[in-house]
Order: sequence, then C-alpha cells, then structure tokens
Amino acid sequence: MAAAVSGHCVLPTNKLSLSSSSSSFSGNVLVRLPQLSLFSPPSRAIGGKISCQSSSVTSSPPAPAFGKEKPQWNDFLHIDDFDKATIMKMLDRAAEVKALLKSGERVYLPFKGKTMAMIFAKPSMRTRVSFETGFFLLGGHAIYLGPDDIQMGKREETRDVARVLSRYNDVIMARVFAHQDILDLAKYSSVPVINGLTDYNHPCQIMADALTMIEHVGQLEGTKVVYVGDGNNIVHSWLLLASVVPFHFVCACPKGFEPDQKTVEKARRAGISKIEITNDPKEAVRGADVVYSDVWASMGQKEEAAHRRQDSNWQVDEQLMKLAGPRAYFMHCLPAERGVEVTDAVIEAPNSIVFAQAENRMHAQNAIMLHALGL
Repeated sequence: MAAAVSGHCVLPTNKLSLSSSSSSFSGNVLVRLPQLSLFSPPSRAIGGKISCQSSSVTSSPPAPAFGKEKPQWNDFLHIDDFDKATIMKMLDRAAEVKALLKSGERVYLPFKGKTMAMIFAKPSMRTRVSFETGFFLLGGHAIYLGPDDIQMGKREETRDVARVLSRYNDVIMARVFAHQDILDLAKYSSVPVINGLTDYNHPCQIMADALTMIEHVGQLEGTKVVYVGDGNNIVHSWLLLASVVPFHFVCACPKGFEPDQKTVEKARRAGISKIEITNDPKEAVRGADVVYSDVWASMGQKEEAAHRRQDSNWQVDEQLMKLAGPRAYFMHCLPAERGVEVTDAVIEAPNSIVFAQAENRMHAQNAIMLHALGL
C-alpha cells in the first residue's frame, strides 16, 4: 500500500535571499499542503518553473496504454511523410547550423539538458559518430545501445523498449533490420523516433545526399540522379524523395534486383518526378548530374555478394563516369568496397563528393532532430 503523507511548507511574505550567506527571513506564512501519496505523479512544470501544485489522481485523464500521446509528425521515418516545403526547410536549417558550427561558435545549444537513446541492431561508424557528435555539439547527450545491450525483439519486446526509453530520453534514434521495428518503436514511444536505417529505407542518408547536391550541383530540383546497383533501401529512399521533390531519378539495376515495386509505383503515382528503372547502366548515366553507387551486399546480406560480383557491368569505373559527362559527380553512402561496385580511381577523383556526403550526415541529422523536437 502506498503510504500517504501530509505536510506544511513555509513561504516568506517578504523577500527571500538566495545568497549562501542568508540563513534567516521573517514574516513566514504557514501553508497547509494537500495530502500526497508517495507514489503520486511529480510536480508539473509551468513556464519553465516547478509548480507546487500536485496532480490529483482522480482528475488526471488516463494515459494511453503505450504512453503519452505525441504528434505523428515528430517522428522521422520516411521522407514522404513530409511535404516539399518541410523537406526544403530542414535542408535550409541544416545548411545554417552547419555554417554556425564551421565558424567555430559553440553558443547555439538547443539540445542542452536533453538526452537521446541510440539503438543499434546494426553497427555503423558513420551513423553513430554523426548522431552522437552532432547531438553533443548542440548541447545534448547521446547514449549508445549496441546489439547486445538490448537485443530488441529477443530479450525484450520492441513495444516495451519504446515505452521504457521514452521515459528516460527526449528522442530515440534506431538503426535496425526489420522496418516493422522502427514502426513499432514510433507507435509505442512517447518521444520522437528517428529512422537511422532499416532494410527498407535510409531517410537520413538521402537528406544528407540532398544537402550535398545543393552544395555542389547548386540545386536538387530538376537534376538527374542515376543509381547504379541493386534496388535496396537507398533506392527506396530516393524514390520516396522523388515523390515529394521534382527531379529525374533512374535506378539502373541487374534483372532480379529491382527495387520494391510498390515503392516505384508510389513514386510514379505522385506525378512529381520522372522515374526510370532500367537494366542498362551505360545508357542510364548519360547526362547525369550524379552517379550514385552502394555496396552490392549490405550487412546481413553477404551471402548474395558472390552472385552479384559475377557481372562486372555494374561497377562504376572511369569509363562509365565518362559516359555520364564532365559535370557528373560521383556519390556513395559508404562504406565502399573499392574494386567491387566502384573503382579506387573513381572514389579518389576530383568529382567524387563521397566524403562531403559523409560529413553532411551530421548536419542533415541535426536539422532532422531540431525539427523532431520542435526547436
């Protein structure tokens, strides 16, 4: 049984000094406080200050079974969850905050006093360092939870993980295998959830890519982006972006490795961008602003690598880049298997912007987190 206590607090009617040397005051008033349970809810914060008013158990509305309700737009799960204006606003914000950090100033601390839980079912250098460093530089503290720390879905159900972590943290980022896991985290969490990657999509990477294109090509709208390789989570995110922002997207992939057909149809139905799926990489790259590649076998899919390596037509080499034209940039989300999907010479060429992409992961994600937290 919860013990109940009643008490009094003494409040001054004149002034109360906050100086450490002040040890007394006069004109005290005795105020009777209502009976409180030791297990009653904590005091409410009003206008940034703590209120002495306690919450009545009988007057408070019941909480949903999965925790506090939240606006759905706070989550960042798919790029096409947002309209063009919101996407472009986040990209503008990313550029602004990047410039501020590049200037050396460390006075902008919107995440001060906030914590982020980072769930990694799939390990990643770029995702961890970019999120953790970005959150720290803007005043926050990130907590890394590796594959063995939670074993989400095995040792503990995803819905329980979401409800526990959202009571400790202000935001959750997760890099997982099954897309359903990120959806369940968002459903049961009472704080924003950011998709750090799933087997279906990788929205943070594409936001970083869009920022990089704006910096180097000069714009995103009206460009031609050609992806060479299998239709994976990167392709799905490009398709979802193309359903919101107008540009020409081509996926040149081997037969049998096309992207998810429903996602392709969704992008085409949007009527925003020109979408092409082809099995001819040489024809696809002509006139491209960007030629994009990725590893042929992602983590957890290595058994497919040997089959894909049998066809060298899908390697981005100097000859393929010449077909694309002198203005074409090369992009890769990294890590790259040099000599497999791309040659060393292409990665090291002057028109390769792969490391600018990697850096922009942090800046794009900073903007995403600012938006998710309403800052």
